[in-house]
Amino acid sequence: MKIKKQMLTLMILAMIVSTISFAKDPVKLPSIDIKNLKGETVSTSLLSNDGKPFIICFWATWCKPCILEMTSYNEVYDEWRKESGLKLYSISIDDTRSSKKVAPFVKGRDWKFDVLLDENSDFRKAMNVLNPPHTFICNGKGEVVWQHTGYAQGDEEILYSEYKKIVEEEKNKK
Repeated sequence: MKIKKQMLTLMILAMIVSTISFAKDPVKLPSIDIKNLKGETVSTSLLSNDGKPFIICFWATWCKPCILEMTSYNEVYDEWRKESGLKLYSISIDDTRSSKKVAPFVKGRDWKFDVLLDENSDFRKAMNVLNPPHTFICNGKGEVVWQHTGYAQGDEEILYSEYKKIVEEEKNKK
């Protein structure tokens, strides 16, 4: 019985640790063509924030935790941008059938960040996103340096804290 409890504890700990990870060797964003809400093609390799770190969040209209996460980010996004220059790209993984709902969905919620469409899931697959929500922080070179899966209330503060650490690290390197 004691061994079963220890195994269960180890499994739970492994699950918690797996939801937040840090890239040991930063990986450059792949070059995948996706679309903006106007239907224009955007290459993911060109996502940037004028040489500063930025955030990429994968979500879907059918994902309740995703909507909670994006809504919580939207509530603090203006403040974050003013304070730190943060830029957030919200990548919808809705397929071609449901992606037509994304623009009205976003407009109805008045989300302020850039929303892009990954209708064929090419970017999602290239980034190894299994389940949304999945969030990445990229450094100023467009390399993934931090990631997190899932959403619980308060995760937005963890994300912003990690983002500020990365901004500070990049300032100290200059």
